[in-house]
Amino acid sequence: MDLYPLSEKIPEHIKSKTGKRLNDITLNNVLNGDITSEDIKISKETLLLQAEVARSNGRPQIAKNLIRAAELTDVPDDEILKIYDLLRPYRATEQELFEISNRLRNQYGAEVCADFILETISVYKKRNILKK
Repeated sequence: MDLYPLSEKIPEHIKSKTGKRLNDITLNNVLNGDITSEDIKISKETLLLQAEVARSNGRPQIAKNLIRAAELTDVPDDEILKIYDLLRPYRATEQELFEISNRLRNQYGAEVCADFILETISVYKKRNILKK
């Protein structure tokens, strides 16, 4: 699947989180107030397209990272920042990380991210960097 670069091969499929198309995002539209900060957030669909490009070009880890990013488009920014802070060493207990994993899976449908948190728990336990 030769979709790279997406902006040249399938620009009609590139949309922001609010549905703005790539060619809608212009300096004039920004200056006119027709484009807001919400309009320049990437969509889940665009990230999944990028993941497919990465996978088809033999970059499975980049694809997985893009899939996690796609899942996080449904998670509020303040929640992401809170999770990020708790993922730092010694910031969260095992139970707190389990709760994050469950919330990601059950509230946001972020299966890959939830599994990533579970993997983090085992690594943090091994390295003894969970909060006591």
